[in-house]
Amino acid sequence: MPSVLDALRHFLASSGVVFTEKDHEPTFTSEQSARARGEALEIGAKALVIKTDDSYRLFVLPANRKVDSASIRRQLGAKKARFADAAELLQLTGLVPGSVPPFGHPILPLELVADPKLGDHEKIAFNAGSLTTSIIMAFADYQRVCGARWLAISQGG
Repeated sequence: MPSVLDALRHFLASSGVVFTEKDHEPTFTSEQSARARGEALEIGAKALVIKTDDSYRLFVLPANRKVDSASIRRQLGAKKARFADAAELLQLTGLVPGSVPPFGHPILPLELVADPKLGDHEKIAFNAGSLTTSIIMAFADYQRVCGARWLAISQGG
């Protein structure tokens, strides 16, 4: 079974996406990742696994913004929403916090919900299934290949 990073490389290449891969020291927060990549924080794509009622989904928003749980519950018609804990994340994705890339199927077995604010910039950057490897790519390519449901799920910034 290929690693998430290898699966992501293959998926992007086979989808005709040009991307840059950057190796760096382990990063655990969006701020650390932005510094390690030499990119602005708002370029970062923060990927969060959230359980809404009985379903886990992957939510992606700009790294300089906060998730809007009330908006998520309202738009999905959910009564409850909470972050997956580290054990749930590992079981669902095989990944640790901070390493989750902003891709659901076919990379991760989760429905993907992405915030349109990601498109405020021409490129996005994210940890790619690893705390030590990031990918930087054009937002237009991400939008074309990610298969997301686009909902306003963030606030601030």
